Amino acid sequence: MNWIFGFLIISGILFAVFNGKIGEVTSIIINATSDGVLRTFNLIGILTLWLGVAKIAEKSGLLKTFTRILEPLVRPLFPDIPRGHPALGAILMNFSANLFGFGSAATPFGLKAMQELQKINPYKDTASASMCTFLAINTSSITLIPTTIIAIRAEAGSSDPAEVIGTILFATGFSTLAAVVADYYFRKRYSAYR
Repeated sequence: MNWIFGFLIISGILFAVFNGKIGEVTSIIINATSDGVLRTFNLIGILTLWLGVAKIAEKSGLLKTFTRILEPLVRPLFPDIPRGHPALGAILMNFSANLFGFGSAATPFGLKAMQELQKINPYKDTASASMCTFLAINTSSITLIPTTIIAIRAEAGSSDPAEVIGTILFATGFSTLAAVVADYYFRKRYSAYR
């Protein structure tokens, strides 16, 4: 990927040099970097607000309540995790945080889930089936409220920054379904060779 982007940048600059428009390239570079810095600072406030909301949801027990609601739905995906094991709690907390678009808040739960899954992994040098399932679902991550995208759209001046919620729910729902189906297929295929 670095080679592709490097090629595009260098070829664009060379094209500008040969067409006598290097001054425009310099102006665009300066304006783009300035806009990037301003956009970053504007997003810090919005993301700080949502991370604060995520922390309140965690401390108030809202995420734990949602985790209890999700457990019966998620349990069949992880049959090799013993009941009451902390790995399932960390997985569910991660899923809950991702559902609400709190990606930064979900990361520590994801790391904790992987640590706990490694403790019950019989093959320490290979990812377990539960680890693969968790990674597939965490990567596809169904999202009810995409807080980061809403924040970016609000900062960019969108008249309705939340209008993408339905589209994102649809897309992430299907991506999560695809991840679960692919995981199930490969789990069955792999278990046939053991």
